[in-house]
Amino acid sequence: MHSVCVIGGSRYFGKLLVQRLRVAGHRVTVINRGSSSPPDGVEHLVVDRDDEDALTTALASRTFDVVVDQVCYTPVQAEIAVRAFQDRTRRYVMTSTIEVYDPSTAALPAVPHGTPVPEETVDPASWRVDTDLPWHDDDYLEAHYAEGKRQAEAVLTRHSDFAFASVRSAHVLGGGAQDFTGRLAHYVERIAQGKPLAVHPTVLPTVFVRDGELADLLLWAATACDATGPLNACSDGLVDVRELAGLIAGQAGREPVYRVAAPGEAVSPFSFDRHYAMSNARAKRLGFVFSRTADWLPGVVAEALAATAAPAL
Repeated sequence: MHSVCVIGGSRYFGKLLVQRLRVAGHRVTVINRGSSSPPDGVEHLVVDRDDEDALTTALASRTFDVVVDQVCYTPVQAEIAVRAFQDRTRRYVMTSTIEVYDPSTAALPAVPHGTPVPEETVDPASWRVDTDLPWHDDDYLEAHYAEGKRQAEAVLTRHSDFAFASVRSAHVLGGGAQDFTGRLAHYVERIAQGKPLAVHPTVLPTVFVRDGELADLLLWAATACDATGPLNACSDGLVDVRELAGLIAGQAGREPVYRVAAPGEAVSPFSFDRHYAMSNARAKRLGFVFSRTADWLPGVVAEALAATAAPAL
């Protein structure tokens, strides 16, 4: 049994992680701003993780075997976490993202098309950090999401005494109405309405992970694995946007309609003209067993179709 602190954990796969931790018998503390309450048996600390004094006060004398940080987006937040948890935990796991590999957001080593992108493509130990950038500005943060994650990983890698691992999640699908991102719903709604989907002239495949599988991997990384450094988290198998839309259309009994976007025009989610599909080989070597995207994707699409068809409450 471990004592686990989850920062965030109030929605989507974070909720699933908290539930799995409890079922496994771990003692769980959730830190969030009070947007929702955790399940029975989970300690709840209501505090803004960006307020270092308030966070330190709320933590009081608590210590944890491991902290799972679901909502660390900037190097400033990472620096606060280092100071707040330096003497309170022996292990720290941060939920990161596939977007750290996006070659459109940083100068990265070239990876040939079709070659799964390994963790060492982005090395947090050597990544440059600049905490003077306007990380507190929501618009800036949204536009620099990938860089914020890279720099947060770098701070936690270089400036902490606890063991640190980052779980770089693929694009998450699943959960039906619990999926707050709206990305899969975008396709379901437009296909149902016969509206065109904006895509690149040539689309490249990417990798996905189911919400529950990501929760399982985070549980494993927190309580059953002592590896440090980045861990890519994606199901086996590549899918491109036309394959995804075709599957949705097939279940909806419709035909997908595509419109090739003009250069610089916004495209629909999961349409990519650049390659950065991750390799999950490291996590496999360490003992995690991934599912195949082709096995679960039809069920996830069915969930999304059902959620869209359900009447609003």
